Amino acid sequence: MTTALTQGLERIPDQTGYLVISEDGVLASAGDLENDEQAAGAIMQMVQTACKFKLHGSTEPPFKRMSVVFEDHVFMVTVSGQKVFVVKRQNNQRQPINV
Repeated sequence: MTTALTQGLERIPDQTGYLVISEDGVLASAGDLENDEQAAGAIMQMVQTACKFKLHGSTEPPFKRMSVVFEDHVFMVTVSGQKVFVVKRQNNQRQPINV
């Protein structure tokens, strides 16, 4: 079951780790996020908070993807069904171009 959950996550460019989370806890993890219950808990809290912001009259979830950007890395969060997929990637910042 874990391979079906994580299919394709390892192939994401510049990824350094991933988590697959449900309300029951971490279902799969690898790399920098392997067994990182603290990160999983913080991300689930952010997702649950963001889900409270529903648009009036909408039955759709308020978002499907969320990015948490830091100076050297970014957490890319995708909600699909009852699972939350998190990928940690290097943040390749580009310098502004002076014209």
